[in-house]
Amino acid sequence: MPHTLLLAEDDRAIRNALERALTLEGYRVTAVADGVEALAQAHRSRPDVLVLDVMMPGIDGLQVCRVLRAEGDRTPVLMLTALVETADRIAGLDAGADDYVVKPFDVEEVFARLRALLRRVPPAPAPVPEPVVETRPEPAGRFVEAAGLRMDPQARRAWRGGRELELTRTEFELLELLIRHAGIVLDHSTIYDRIWGYDFGPGSKNLAVYVGYLRRKLDEPGAPQLIHTVRGVGYVLREG
Repeated sequence: MPHTLLLAEDDRAIRNALERALTLEGYRVTAVADGVEALAQAHRSRPDVLVLDVMMPGIDGLQVCRVLRAEGDRTPVLMLTALVETADRIAGLDAGADDYVVKPFDVEEVFARLRALLRRVPPAPAPVPEPVVETRPEPAGRFVEAAGLRMDPQARRAWRGGRELELTRTEFELLELLIRHAGIVLDHSTIYDRIWGYDFGPGSKNLAVYVGYLRRKLDEPGAPQLIHTVRGVGYVLREG
């Protein structure tokens, strides 16, 4: 089976050329133009390896890497960068990147570094049959509820009314934080600290991206929106 590769590069010429070269090399490539779409694609279908341009508008390659690592995603990441200073490379490695290629690069070097990264990935463990577990009544007080939402933090399941929500790890943790503080406006810094453990800074769009993901999964035609933006402050969960 060919390796799956997610490429994020905002320069169209570089993106198209690298996509063609990687495809000819045998990779199954998904190419996107920005960090927002890179995160969305990584959540839809986890690739075997990521190639991220450092400098992209909005969410850049470093921020994409930080978000994935904060979620526990250990997929190998190769950074493409025009930055050659040691401090810049250290910043990327601290963000969780595994290796760097400096622009302009030789495509053969990209291939070689990708092969090296993929060799480090341990083979997937053989599936283990799940044991048969006797169903027992849910213990009282296990659920968290607010604004028509219901969550089971232990089982990591959530519902709006009778509809179960399919949430990523970060989406679940963000929704749980909002539910536990329903009716209270949570500022950006508080949310970043509670969910990611650090603040991406005032220019970051990471939080807005995840709120957008949640809204698309929560909202229903004719039903009130549940997550509200308080401009310049943060977000609050409430009906109406």
